[in-house]
Amino acid sequence: MPAKKKAPPHPVETVGLDVLEDTLSFYIRSINIALSRDLDHRLEGLDVARGTGKITTLLLVDSHPGIRPSVIAQLILRDRSAMGRLVDQMIDHDLVTRRNAPDDGRAQELHITEKGADLARKVREIATKQSSDFFAGVPEEDQERLLDILRRVYRRTLGLDQ
Repeated sequence: MPAKKKAPPHPVETVGLDVLEDTLSFYIRSINIALSRDLDHRLEGLDVARGTGKITTLLLVDSHPGIRPSVIAQLILRDRSAMGRLVDQMIDHDLVTRRNAPDDGRAQELHITEKGADLARKVREIATKQSSDFFAGVPEEDQERLLDILRRVYRRTLGLDQ
C-alpha cells in the first residue's frame, strides 16, 4: 500500500513574512517578478520578450525620434555598456537604427524602423491590457493613487523631482 502523502510542515498560507511583511521592497520585487513573468508570456515570440529594458527602449525610440541612448540609459537605470548591448541587440533585430547626431558627431541618435514601429504598436496594446488585467478588482482611485506614488518615487530616484 502506498504511503500517505504528508502535508508540508509549513503550508504557504500559514507562513508569516517576518520583517518583510512591512517592507515595501519585498512587495515591489515580488510583484515585479510576477508582472515580468506574465508580460514575458504575453510577449512570447516577439523580439522584446525576455529581458529588461527592451520594451522601454522600443517605446521611447518610437515616441522620441532621435533620442540618445544615454538618455534612455538614465531612464531605465542602466550603465553605458549594458545600454550599448541592448541597442546592438535591437539593431540586430531591425527594430531601431543608430545614427550620428548632426550637432555632435560623437553622439548617437536612435530611430525606429518600420518593423520596430509595428512592434511598438503591438507592445502598447499588450502592456495596456496587462496593466488593466493586473489592476482588475482594485478601485480606480486606488490605482491612480498607487501610480502617482510610484511616479513620484521614480522621478525622485532619477533626480527629476525639481
